[in-house]
Order: sequence, then C-alpha cells, then structure tokens
Amino acid sequence: MDKKRIWEGFRPYVLIAPAMAGIGLFVMYPVGYLIYLSLFKYNLLNKDKSRFVGLDNFTQILGRGDFYKALWNTTVYTAGVVVLTMLLSLLFAVWLNKKGRFNSIVQAGIFTPHVVSIVSISLVWLWLMEPNQGLLNYVLKLVGLPPSDWLQSSKTALMSIIIVSVWQAIGYYTLIIVAALQSISPSIYEAAALDNASKFKVFYKITLPMISPQLFFILIIMTIGSFKVFDTVQVMTGGGPNNATTTLVYYIYGFRTTNIGYASATGVLLMAVIGLLTFVYFRLLAKKVHYQ
Repeated sequence: MDKKRIWEGFRPYVLIAPAMAGIGLFVMYPVGYLIYLSLFKYNLLNKDKSRFVGLDNFTQILGRGDFYKALWNTTVYTAGVVVLTMLLSLLFAVWLNKKGRFNSIVQAGIFTPHVVSIVSISLVWLWLMEPNQGLLNYVLKLVGLPPSDWLQSSKTALMSIIIVSVWQAIGYYTLIIVAALQSISPSIYEAAALDNASKFKVFYKITLPMISPQLFFILIIMTIGSFKVFDTVQVMTGGGPNNATTTLVYYIYGFRTTNIGYASATGVLLMAVIGLLTFVYFRLLAKKVHYQ
C-alpha cells in the first residue's frame, strides 16, 4: 500500500519528465548559456582573447545608435505585420465563414503560402518588386499610378518586407479564426435576431468576444514571431538599403563571429523586450478575453 501511494505521488513527475528534459535541454540551457556569454567579450575566431567583461556589453549596446535603429525597425515591422494580418485575417474569415465548395477552395488557396518555404516566397517577391522589370510596377503603370522603388529605397523597403510577411501569414491565421467562428453556437445568433440586433452590434457584442481567445493567441504568437524575423530580411534586402530593414535578429547575426558576447547581450535584450510585451499583453488584455 505504501509503495502504491509513493508511486501515485511520483507518477505525474515521471510522466512529464521527458517533456521537462526537452525543455531543460533545448530551452533553459540555451537561455542560461546565452546570458553567460553576454558577460564575456568572446571572439569565435580567436577564443584565446576572450575575457569576462561583466555588463560592459549591455552598456555598449545601449550607447550605440545602430541598436536603436534595429529596435525601431523591428517595432515598426511588428506593429505593421500584427495589425494588418489580424485585420485582414478577420475580414477573410468572416467572408469565408459559410461552408461551401467555393469557400473551401479559397481557404486552401490562401493557406498555401504558409506551407511554402519563406525563402522561396522571398525570391518570388524579389522578382515581383524589381523596379524595372517587376510585375507590380507593370501593373501600377497600367492603372496610371507611378512605379515604386520597393526594396531599392530606404523609404519603402521596410513596408515591402511587411507586405510579404502579411501575404505569407494571412492564410494560416484566417483558418484559425474561421474555425473559431464555426464553433460559435447558432442559438446565440438566433437570440440576437429575435432582439432585432444590428449586424454591427452582433459582430461587436457577440462574435468578437466569442473568438477573443483565438485573437489573443494570434496576437501573442505573431508579436513574438515578428520580433524574431530574420529569413525574409536576409534573402530580400540583407538589412539594407542604409540599414532601413535591419531588424534585431539580423543585427545580432552581424556579430556572429566577431563578438559573440555582444551578440548574446543583444539577444538577452531581445528576450527581455519580448517578455515585457507579453507581460503587458496579459496585464491589459487577459481579463477581456471571454472563455466559454
């Protein structure tokens, strides 16, 4: 009997042990080692010159203008991608909410970019946005609008990256919202119809609160993912022109060999920014999320 009680007490820990081992090995250890490296001046090409510098890396980061430029670019990119993707995904989801063959085809079509490699997508958009021979400028000329420099200008490069990211992500989040909409009980809408509620009031008072858990999930996931954007920038602009598209992760990538300690310290700050944003989201919005 005693052995059975002991086993009952230990069984939950045994069951979660594999998952916790994976988290410890692939999450906690890398984070701890990142913080450790941030306290050193560490040159990957010449490890003999590595030395402990304490918080000097953080002091150096906070005194450099290029870091704030990368932080600003990342913030603008994140705000643009999150807002545009959520709004467009919600509009598409409301449009595709009704079941039908046409809607199923459209859903499959808009989801396709999400399963395609972002490198392939970036290469295709590089051709579309080419100033002289690109399809986008050709279409603009056909409708009488002036062509754009797209990725070649520091004024439009970041917005061009945002367009590509939104186009690639919109299908995935649309399907999440469609699934949320279809899970709402029809009886709720029937009750609203009996009260002669307007469509806008039904959407604002019923639909949005009922799908708020999914919207909150999308907000958190997209914010974290957008702050870590790298591959689109690497393929399409390389951080240019004039550092107009240099994001924090690409900024870290630039110090991957010359100063691992500085790059690690920047990574710690990036982790702190993401953690702070997530905390703010939960403090401000978690109570407004309606869980059925």
